[in-house]
Amino acid sequence: MRNWTRIPGIDNLTRNAMTFFKRRHFLKALTVGSVAAAMPKAGTAMEMLGRDLPDDGAFSLLTPPYLQHLATDGVTVCWITDKPAFSHVEYWPADAPQDVKVQHTAKDGLVLANNRINKIRLSGLKPGQSYAYRVVSKEIVEFKAYSKTFGPTVTSETFSFRTVDPHSKTAALLVMNDVHDRPHSFAVLEGLYGSKDYQEVLLNGDTFDYQTGEQQLIDHLIKPCTALFASNKPFMLMRGNHETRGDFAYALGQYFENIDDRAYFAFTRGPVFFVALDTGEDKADDADAYHGMAKFDEFREKQAAWLKTVLESAEAKKARYRVVLMHIPPYHSGDWHGTMHCRKVFGPVLANGHVDLVISGHTHRYGVHEAQEDHPYPIMIGGGPKEGQRTIVKVEANQDGLEAQLILETKETVGRVLLKPRQLRG
Repeated sequence: MRNWTRIPGIDNLTRNAMTFFKRRHFLKALTVGSVAAAMPKAGTAMEMLGRDLPDDGAFSLLTPPYLQHLATDGVTVCWITDKPAFSHVEYWPADAPQDVKVQHTAKDGLVLANNRINKIRLSGLKPGQSYAYRVVSKEIVEFKAYSKTFGPTVTSETFSFRTVDPHSKTAALLVMNDVHDRPHSFAVLEGLYGSKDYQEVLLNGDTFDYQTGEQQLIDHLIKPCTALFASNKPFMLMRGNHETRGDFAYALGQYFENIDDRAYFAFTRGPVFFVALDTGEDKADDADAYHGMAKFDEFREKQAAWLKTVLESAEAKKARYRVVLMHIPPYHSGDWHGTMHCRKVFGPVLANGHVDLVISGHTHRYGVHEAQEDHPYPIMIGGGPKEGQRTIVKVEANQDGLEAQLILETKETVGRVLLKPRQLRG
């Protein structure tokens, strides 16, 4: 367990309690205990995002920092505090620790403060360079128009990351799928890669069963991943059909950030052009379970038009390999509406877009389906959440070839796809 450095600040509990009640128009505050007793119960996702937390102990970081949206010139640093705070990131080139810079988030002239959920973008970085960083949060006890009262300051450990090198000749991606609220599985799966040489981790859907609240995100994703890699190497959280369920599904964007800040995106790593699709729900939009709150057909159709465009882009044409990641495979996953609609809208685009490999999950039945008439590319499907079914996909590529291995938790390779560069194929 990591230790956080605390810098003492103002800690007048009586004054805090009085301020807490004054803001809520109470007439009298008796004790700190009465403050906690008067707190509202946990409600919907958006209500939870907007409410204050009880003053029940020392100010702290609820999570270590975790990295999102890595690029050639930047990265987003995220973390959560237990109380409203004023936060920033301190960072510097790994080989020049004297060159410390400080970054806040500012919008329309206002520096973001009095918040708990932090997403601070570091930009203007050099491609392919290593940086060190730490996060700093100062508790805000009272936030008034013309005065602010601060509490303790907490500073994280120092971590490091490396920006994307646009001239790199290699790629190394670790893909996990269908963890389904089993946080202990992350250590098992990460260990299957066999080294720490992967550059990023992509979570290919159904990391959760459904979204219930912030603590679930912390306990079932952020903490287990930061214990393994996520403070130094980013993960990309892709939605499966289970990430669209539960009242807190609407709040996921508050905590995570993908490329272009969208649920679907494309990125190049070394010689590989990757496309990540959001395949949405597995049932029809008018299914009773959705109560009229689903429009995934329209969402997939919009993506299909975008997919056609990106597969025709100069960036895609320059790549030696094209790999698509999508939770629901368009084939070999039954005949539910989600599969059939993915097949209808994505199938022709994938077939005509010179895609080399599709990596999916969803079925909980691991295997590799070779290219055939319906899909002129292999489809690699990861396993399920239960012991004995858990797998990773290990993707490594260089100028001479791409290898995708489907590795079972026993460390047995149960599937493999080997590709030559597109320019060398007959």
